[in-house]
Amino acid sequence: MTVAVTGASGQLGRLVVQALLREGSTPVVAIVRDPQKVADLAERGAEVRQASYDDAAALDRALTGVDRVLLVSGNEFGARVPQHTNVIRAAERAGVELLAYTSIPRATENPLILAQEHIGTEAVLANATVPHVVLRNSWYWENYVPELAHAVESGVLYGAAGAGRVAGAARADFADAAAKVLTTDGHAGQVYELGGDEHLTSADLAQAMSQASGKPVRYENLSEADYVAVLERAGTPADFAKVLGDSSAGIASGILDVQTGDLQKLLGRPSTPAVEVFRAALG
Repeated sequence: MTVAVTGASGQLGRLVVQALLREGSTPVVAIVRDPQKVADLAERGAEVRQASYDDAAALDRALTGVDRVLLVSGNEFGARVPQHTNVIRAAERAGVELLAYTSIPRATENPLILAQEHIGTEAVLANATVPHVVLRNSWYWENYVPELAHAVESGVLYGAAGAGRVAGAARADFADAAAKVLTTDGHAGQVYELGGDEHLTSADLAQAMSQASGKPVRYENLSEADYVAVLERAGTPADFAKVLGDSSAGIASGILDVQTGDLQKLLGRPSTPAVEVFRAALG
């Protein structure tokens, strides 16, 4: 059995390839645009194949002989549904026995801007002939790392999430869960809602940052518009600031407070606490 990971030079894809190589039971194919970015993975035993989500012919070549594939959602907003569709169609043509896709919690009812292309991709998958499994990943604690240094320095973490809770985990937790799905049987047709053991408010996250840094950090809740303005003043591009503001406000609804236990069942262990992720990021 050969397992492939698309977007293998990205933060999640790289971790999944590393997890598969550690597991060591199957040949691993790392599919990337730029092979130079994964030279280290090649040295560790991954077979590197070059393809972008826009190149159907290259995807056909990359999936030749592949039995299972993880489609890591792309990062080109506005282009992701057709790009993901290209991978799904290539998987169909290659006769792949299982395609796993990284989505977002409660995708069919999720109002976040970030969810819309996941909704579109899941609709394509629902009508695809390739057997598939959907991995609806909640927030990575690493999503807060870009704000960590400023929060520690200023003593304030800003957001618009109110008292909404996030069932987050380390990115590596979600990578390990994906590797488990790719190397074990019985997952076709499943939709896994994946969230961590901790269910943290933004005030809790500020406390975790304080604990990790040894410096006081408090949470200040803003309106969505005011939070977007703070992000823009900090240099975040306007379009992305809008997405972040929408996501923060959406957390207030509880859409990311996943309580299924699916992640823990796949991992066979608890998820990584936020304070550990923050401590590692602070060095």
